[in-house]
Amino acid sequence: MFKNEDTAGADEPSSDANGRKSPKSARTRANIRDTALRSFRENGFDATTMRQVADEAGVSLGNAYYYFPTKNNLVHELYVEVQEGHRASVEQPLAKSTDLVERLGIVYRQGLAQLAPFHEFAPGFLSAMISPRSPLNPLSAESMPARKITIALFREAITGAKNRLPVEFEERMPAALWLSYLLLSLYWSYDRSAGQRRTERLLDQGLRLLRVALPAIRMPFLRAPLRSVLDLVAEAGL
Repeated sequence: MFKNEDTAGADEPSSDANGRKSPKSARTRANIRDTALRSFRENGFDATTMRQVADEAGVSLGNAYYYFPTKNNLVHELYVEVQEGHRASVEQPLAKSTDLVERLGIVYRQGLAQLAPFHEFAPGFLSAMISPRSPLNPLSAESMPARKITIALFREAITGAKNRLPVEFEERMPAALWLSYLLLSLYWSYDRSAGQRRTERLLDQGLRLLRVALPAIRMPFLRAPLRSVLDLVAEAGL
């Protein structure tokens, strides 16, 4: 999609007899990756190009393409890094809370905090990922590593709470919560209020409603319809 620059003359990094990359090769890859992620933060999606990344990393354009065949590959590195930061940021707050809704709020809020440096550049990323066929689409197979991290955080928030859900919902809800987090992130990307306060208010209200609604899932006449809804989410491949 973005590979429109000349890749001739790529300097293929050396490997050992088993095909493993040499330490020098690993350092080169890390340098290219780190340069690109810094550019995404400082310049956004549109202004970051493979040629610019190669120049700033001090490698040939062909070498940059050897490690990352398209800019999409670098964006997926960014996805994973952001979600790894998300995972690290919730560790201590979750350890201090046993309330289910509070724990879910921690995952939502820390996730948005990790996205904060990219708010200015959100439209560029959105335009690249909006197509269902785009590998940058959050629901794509290529986006699964980052998606799995966030779903696992919601699962941890649920299973570590003192007010546990019925097992059937503990298994199904993490994916649905991830989907709601995705929608909240989309709203946040368009939110031009100071400090994205509208998004914060929306989240606060949603969590209050969730606290009121959670006891209802134990009612027998509601459990089957709710299971059906959550199963529909699972069919999306989450």
